[in-house]
Amino acid sequence: MATLTQRYLTFIFLLVTSLNGFARASDPVKFTVSMDDPANHTFHVSLTYKPEPSDSILLKLPDWTPGYYQLMDYAAGIQSFSPKDEKGNALKWVRSGKTGWNVGIKNAKEIRVEYDVLTKRKFVATSYLDEAHGYITPASVFMYVSGKLNLPSEITIKPFKDWNRVATGLDSVSGAKFTYVAPDFDVLYDSPMLVGNLEELPPFNVKGIPHRFIGYKLGNFDKVKFMSDIQKIVENASALIGDIPYKHYTFIAIGPGQGGIEHLNSTTISFSGDLLNARGWDGMMGFITHEYFHHYNVKRIRPVELGPFDYDKGSKTNMLWVSEGLTVYYEPLIMKAGGMLSQEKFLDFFKNHITNVETKPGRLFQTLAQASAETWSDGPFGRTGDAVNKTISYYQKGPVVGLLFDLAIRHETGNKKSLDDVMRRLYNDFYIKKKRGFTEAELRQTIESVAGKPLDELFSYIYTTAEPDYKKYLGYAGLDIDTTTENHLGTFEIKPVVNPSALQRAIFESWSRGK
Repeated sequence: MATLTQRYLTFIFLLVTSLNGFARASDPVKFTVSMDDPANHTFHVSLTYKPEPSDSILLKLPDWTPGYYQLMDYAAGIQSFSPKDEKGNALKWVRSGKTGWNVGIKNAKEIRVEYDVLTKRKFVATSYLDEAHGYITPASVFMYVSGKLNLPSEITIKPFKDWNRVATGLDSVSGAKFTYVAPDFDVLYDSPMLVGNLEELPPFNVKGIPHRFIGYKLGNFDKVKFMSDIQKIVENASALIGDIPYKHYTFIAIGPGQGGIEHLNSTTISFSGDLLNARGWDGMMGFITHEYFHHYNVKRIRPVELGPFDYDKGSKTNMLWVSEGLTVYYEPLIMKAGGMLSQEKFLDFFKNHITNVETKPGRLFQTLAQASAETWSDGPFGRTGDAVNKTISYYQKGPVVGLLFDLAIRHETGNKKSLDDVMRRLYNDFYIKKKRGFTEAELRQTIESVAGKPLDELFSYIYTTAEPDYKKYLGYAGLDIDTTTENHLGTFEIKPVVNPSALQRAIFESWSRGK
C-alpha cells in the first residue's frame, strides 16, 4: 500500500503531466508574414509549431476559401518550401496529393517551416502583393496541421518598410505591433488582411459596438454621407435579426475591382470612391448591404453543409439560393428601411430581377437547387459559352423566390408574420441554440411553421423548373405584373392594382417600408 506521501507525489506528477499536456495542446501555430520586395509579388511565410511525438506531420493548404464557391488551387502558389527542426537541421519532406506537404519530424521538438507564396491575380478571393499594397486571403497563405484545424494561431505581419497599416477582423495582441490571434483555423481562414498605407474613415458605434471602414485607394467621394448610410445599413440589418453577435466589425476596401466576400466580423469589398458615381451610389450601397447582411445569412444562418468546411473538396449545398439569393432579396428591404431607396427604385429592383429570370432560357433547364449545388462547376454566375443557355443564377432567381415566400407568409398570417420571422427563427433555433446549420427539411419546416400551412407550390419553384405564378403572389401585396410580353423579351412591369383590399394595402405598406 502506498504511503500518503507517495500518493501525494504521484498526484502532483500526474497533475503536472496533465497540465503540461494541456499547455502543449494549446500552443498556437505561429506565423510571420513578410514582404520585403513587393515588386516580386511574393509573401514570405515562417511557420513555427511544436508537434506531438510522431514520425511525420502533414501540413496542408485549403483548396478554396469559404464565401467563394469554386476550387482555387492555392497550393500552386507555394514556393521554396523548407522545413527544419529546432536546431536548424533540414527535415525531409514529400508532397502529399494536391494540397499537402508530408514532413518527417522524428524526435523534433519544434518545426520551423519557411515558404513563399507567389501571387498573380488581383481578386477578392486571392492574395495579391504589389508595390502599393498587400492583400492576404488566409486560406491561400497559412498552412494547417492535418486533423488539427482546432489549433489556435498567432500571426505577425511585417509590412513593407514604406507601409504603416494592417486592416483585419482578427483580435490584436496587446503590446505586439501587427500581431493577431485566432482561436482556430476556421476563424483564421475567415479573417483576411489588407496591408499598406491605408485610409480609415471616421468609425461609428451601433449598440456600443464599433464599426470601421478602412481601405486602399479610397478615392474622392462624400465620405460623411457614405459612413452615415453604412450606419443605417448596420442599424436596420441588426434590428431585423435582433442581435449583434460580434465585438467589432471592419469593412475592408481592397481597391478597384469587382467582388466581395463576407466574414464573421468583417467583409472585404472591391471599392473605389472615384468610380462610385459611375457604378451608382445605390448600387454600391446595395453591394455593401449584401456583404454586411451575410454575416447573419450564411455565416450564422447557414445550410448545415457550410461549416465545418471541407477545405479539400469544397462544401456543396442545394441551398445557396438561401445564402446568396435571400441576401440579395434583403438588400432593398434594408435600404428602404433606412430611407435610402425611393418607392420607384424599390419596385424596379424586383422588376429587374424577374425580367432577368424570365428572359433567359436557362429557367427551363436548371432548377434553383441545381444552380446552388452546381456552382462548383458552373461558376457563381452560371456557365459560359454555349452552355450558358442551360443555367440560371441563384443571385437572380433566389431573390425572386424570396419575394414570393415573403408575400405568401404575410398573406397567410394576415400580415402578422413575414420572411423576417423565418430568418430570426433560423438564427435563434440553429445558430444560437443548436450551434449548427439547418438541413433542407428543417428549412422547409421552419418556413411552413411560420406561414402556418404547407407551401408546396412555392417549394416547387426551387426543385423544379415550374413557372412562378407572379400574379398570384404579387397580388397579395396589391400589385399586378405584366406577363404578356411576347416570348418574355421585354421588361415585366410591376404596378399597384386599383382598389386594393385592406389586407393587400397593409401588406404592401409594411413590406415596402422594409419592416
